[in-house]
Amino acid sequence: MNELVQLKNLNKVFQTQSSKPHQVIKDLNLSIKDNDFISVIGSNGAGKSTMMNLIAGTIPLSSGQIYLDDREISALPAYKRAKMISRVFQDPQMGTAKSLSVEENLAIAYKRGHKRSFQTSITKDMREEFRSRLSTLGMGLENRMQERVSSLSGGQRQVLTLLMAVLQTPKLLLLDEHTAALDPRTSAMVMSLTQDLVSQYQLTTLMITHDMNDALAYGNRLIMLHDGQVVVDISGEEKENCSIDDLLQLFHHNVGESLNNDELLLAN
Repeated sequence: MNELVQLKNLNKVFQTQSSKPHQVIKDLNLSIKDNDFISVIGSNGAGKSTMMNLIAGTIPLSSGQIYLDDREISALPAYKRAKMISRVFQDPQMGTAKSLSVEENLAIAYKRGHKRSFQTSITKDMREEFRSRLSTLGMGLENRMQERVSSLSGGQRQVLTLLMAVLQTPKLLLLDEHTAALDPRTSAMVMSLTQDLVSQYQLTTLMITHDMNDALAYGNRLIMLHDGQVVVDISGEEKENCSIDDLLQLFHHNVGESLNNDELLLAN
């Protein structure tokens, strides 16, 4: 497989007025291949969300290079990266406009990366496509396309956000603890739909999760971050046969420190 994303010697230092500079990402290197579905785990403060913010372009690099599809995007603004990179956040409210209808939200996602005005009408073909896409989710949202998003439950809203993120088949999908705010039953449903959509659209995906069972159950690859670096990287049969205890032992072997399950389960 070709390497779609390359992170080369990434560093991120946060400057504060009240304290000394804090380095969160330290010479981080990572290659992501086409169709990789990577679970990202690590304790609180390991640098998971910072790494994702750097990829998305919402914060600037201190040093290093980011390549997407053999093109360096290190200095590319976030809004230009958004044409190629979609992201789903932990909070279901962050990915949708609650005052707009379901179909209006989908129309915004549908036209991502194209010149448009907010007044652009939703065509009959667009509406039929939205209805078809929604019907595959099995949640009845295809019958609620005229309703405001504010009327949806948190789980329904997150599923809509997920569909919006994949609607234009991005080069890279970033999932930033996208089930963390949901109850266990809804979380399981969203994860199942996530797997279906990633497979259906053959999406290269990077998923931060605090759920160790999900990290092991989903995707073809798992990485663990610690102190701003990738310290565990497993895939294939090694990942399939890996347990939580195995991960903790790998961490101890690679880092020389101990990490308990609670630190990973409570990570954010």
